[in-house]
Amino acid sequence: MESVEDLDDDALSAFRARVLDYGQKLYRDLPWRRTRNPYAIWISEVMLQQTQVSRVDGRWQHWLERFPSVDALAAAQTADVLDEWQGMGYNRRALALLRAAQQVSAAGGAMPCEVADLVALPGIGPATAAGIRAFAFDLPGVYLETNVRTVFLHELYPDAVQVPDRELIPLVEATCPADASDPADDPRTWYYALLDYGAHLKRTVPNPSRRSRTHVRQSRFEGSHRQKRAMVVRSLLAHRGEGATVADITEELGTQELQAGREPVDAATVLGILEELANEGFCHREQERWQA
Repeated sequence: MESVEDLDDDALSAFRARVLDYGQKLYRDLPWRRTRNPYAIWISEVMLQQTQVSRVDGRWQHWLERFPSVDALAAAQTADVLDEWQGMGYNRRALALLRAAQQVSAAGGAMPCEVADLVALPGIGPATAAGIRAFAFDLPGVYLETNVRTVFLHELYPDAVQVPDRELIPLVEATCPADASDPADDPRTWYYALLDYGAHLKRTVPNPSRRSRTHVRQSRFEGSHRQKRAMVVRSLLAHRGEGATVADITEELGTQELQAGREPVDAATVLGILEELANEGFCHREQERWQA
């Protein structure tokens, strides 16, 4: 394969038939697939980014119990949103969800369906926008995420390495159904088939997505600056109401680091992290105490 032009009509039909067949056999009856609520699907799409399905199942339902609508999320306190997100990783995603919900709520509360309107919201990129469009509105788009990428690489680039997304995007676009006229082969059904086939491939063959130019080995989390930021956020949430001083947080993080067999952090490091978090909207300082 070199381009979408190399995929003639017969090859295209065969590829699509093969994916749909696998999709039917491997279909996963996941809870977020039982709704077409754009808000609920948006939350699932964000939660599923770089996170195993088993971790999201349960957390997604609990999130919707606590914040059942865009307006409910928009009205929530930052600390409540961060608290609900704990354990999901990448706390910035929780803040982006809150900010995007505030924008949608201010505009009337209805999730948009046009790509330009979706990607204008904090934290929503092209893939997330395409997922919302496909799964909530049955609209076509280029939903190029890791499992989808896996299928295209396995089926159409079996021997290639360093395959750039710019080669895959026209193929993803060309193979996606144009509308929902066929309930057995609409954008929603098509992308579910790709996701389930891709998840299956990752369990049964050497991961094809490693042959993508976009593949990056995730950096070590244990002992990283990212982990320390997450620990500071948890400490702030534990001190909600009364707040915490730099000394309080330094002591708590020091204990945790020592228990993990690492050197304790100093107050200057903690203060630097708090200032980072404050600049990003995670927390604020009231005199000498820090509040989430």
